[in-house]
Amino acid sequence: MRRLLVIDDDTVFCEIMADYLKPEGFEVTSIYNGMDALKQVLAAAKDEYDLILLDIMLPGMNGFEVLQRIRSRQNTPVIILTGLTQRIDRIVGLEMGADDFLEKPCDLRELLARVRAVLRRAKNNLEYEVRPPSERIAHGDIELDGGTRVVRRNGAELQLTSVEFNFLEILLRAAGHVVTREQLAQDALGRDLVAYDRSVDMHVSRLRKKLGRKHNGIDRIKTIRGVGFIYT
Repeated sequence: MRRLLVIDDDTVFCEIMADYLKPEGFEVTSIYNGMDALKQVLAAAKDEYDLILLDIMLPGMNGFEVLQRIRSRQNTPVIILTGLTQRIDRIVGLEMGADDFLEKPCDLRELLARVRAVLRRAKNNLEYEVRPPSERIAHGDIELDGGTRVVRRNGAELQLTSVEFNFLEILLRAAGHVVTREQLAQDALGRDLVAYDRSVDMHVSRLRKKLGRKHNGIDRIKTIRGVGFIYT
């Protein structure tokens, strides 16, 4: 049974989610205060929860701060659930390391589908981690180790999230060739793109910032408008 932590101050919504998800094979724990939730997550074993559903508007500590603190310590998948509808909220959440974003009120079937998609991606990440250490990709001053899931630039380790690592691996393997947004979404995020979905662009933007420019000032990842991206 997969273990989910729901962090949301809407007790009725938490009960509805728990009642819907339990028959689908999920053990659901709910916490209604941001500070209490953070303490619980940081005190728990690394693999205590398979996924976290996180609201933004919380008493004690807002969801963005909770997410930031969680990401500084662990990579447990996080889906943001919120009634905030501004695009900037989605962008901030993704830039801070959220794996997906769903507006409330949400269709429970869609919620279940997204939970399963994120968990599939997390499972794939674990499978990637058992690759032999010899599986390395080098491109200029960037070296990616598929066995340890470590990326280095000029020998210095870069702190990438698991999703950012997946994006970089896909782009490096296709260096010099265009990779479409749809392919990145399917291979790195484990789902199809939907209308107005900017999650791929947000992840690539964060990855681009962490990689920095080449010594000649050229971006390592070039955007091909309307198509996708190419690692130059």
